[in-house]
Amino acid sequence: MASFERASPALKEILLRIYNAEKPIVVDYHLYEFGSVEYHIKSSVSEPQVTYLSISTPFLSQGVFLSYGLSPFTLKMVRQISTDVLHIVEPANDGYQLTLRLDFSKLPHDKESLKIITEVSSVQAVILSSQLKEMLQNVNSWDSSQGTYKPIKLIYHPKEPFYVIRQ
Repeated sequence: MASFERASPALKEILLRIYNAEKPIVVDYHLYEFGSVEYHIKSSVSEPQVTYLSISTPFLSQGVFLSYGLSPFTLKMVRQISTDVLHIVEPANDGYQLTLRLDFSKLPHDKESLKIITEVSSVQAVILSSQLKEMLQNVNSWDSSQGTYKPIKLIYHPKEPFYVIRQ
């Protein structure tokens, strides 16, 4: 895989900069990672404690059960990052699969805040891992003909697919 660290270092740095700012700042960043993941981070002076984070990431598979967007299982996993700080905005901003509303006023003012921001920065990894878990749980229901199973193509990065085959 393209990254050994679960949290995005660039996203974490931007979120920490917004959180630690002494006075409200305007932020409107578009951040691209791994050639296929896009983040849009937006904060304003009118709502200094609120930051919006939109994420566009490719789906692991072009399978039928992922064709309608992020599954309820994936959304549940994202919500578990921090129920106080993170809220899913429905519908997501145009061009993104997920938009989060981060309320920094609910962050504790100690080392716990760094931990929560790190977890928020790992949201793309949470999305991918929950998709993979869901796919592996559903592998029994996928087509097989005469006991031979088709490989499941997983696309983490557009140019680096890998395959899972049930044996």
